[in-house]
Amino acid sequence: MPQILSVQNIQCETLGLLEQMFVHDGYHIEKANTPNNAVPTNPLGYDAIVILGGPMSVYDNLPYLQKEQELIRNAIKNDTPVLGVCLGSQLIAQAAGGRVYKGKKKEIGWHNVYLTPASSNDIFRGFTDKTIRIFQWHGDTYDLPANAKILAYSDLYPQAFRIGSAVGIQFHFEVDEPLIQTWIKQYSADLIAEKIRPESILPAPYELEELLARCRHIYNNFARVLQK
Repeated sequence: MPQILSVQNIQCETLGLLEQMFVHDGYHIEKANTPNNAVPTNPLGYDAIVILGGPMSVYDNLPYLQKEQELIRNAIKNDTPVLGVCLGSQLIAQAAGGRVYKGKKKEIGWHNVYLTPASSNDIFRGFTDKTIRIFQWHGDTYDLPANAKILAYSDLYPQAFRIGSAVGIQFHFEVDEPLIQTWIKQYSADLIAEKIRPESILPAPYELEELLARCRHIYNNFARVLQK
């Protein structure tokens, strides 16, 4: 049975829609819930690694985030597929030599993201629209590592890139409505500070359908690499 390592940095930021897709296709998911569980630094024994989001910052230099970066570097050396979401993408950027820092403005809620031509042969293969409206919740951003290939960007920041066997995606394609509801409660201080009404970021039915379809596209493209 293929083994997926899921690194979860806070209880409320889970695999979301991705989990049911991995389970449906017969993958076994091993969960490392930081900071309570030790993060392995050796990728051997795993067919892929998924590193999830969290409110902490890469530049906080937390010991478990440093271990995650070591895991990412070793995975890239070993050609093990890595998918980083939000904080996970920032960890990939820094681990590969990029720079993570506080952005000039937080992106929270629904924002346009623009796919680059290179994206059509990568994690966004099958996307017919080159502008997608997708869910975001982040304040940090990054400068891309040398030799990274940019796959998507927003009006403010890079949104997706590939470097070697690792793909970082800043936006949240994995969320469903219960997860968004949880974040509205968990991160209410962000909404107050940014003067965002909670109801304004709740997904409409068509947005939930689009999220599911886009998550499935991304999942299928990631899983295709695992099946080679």
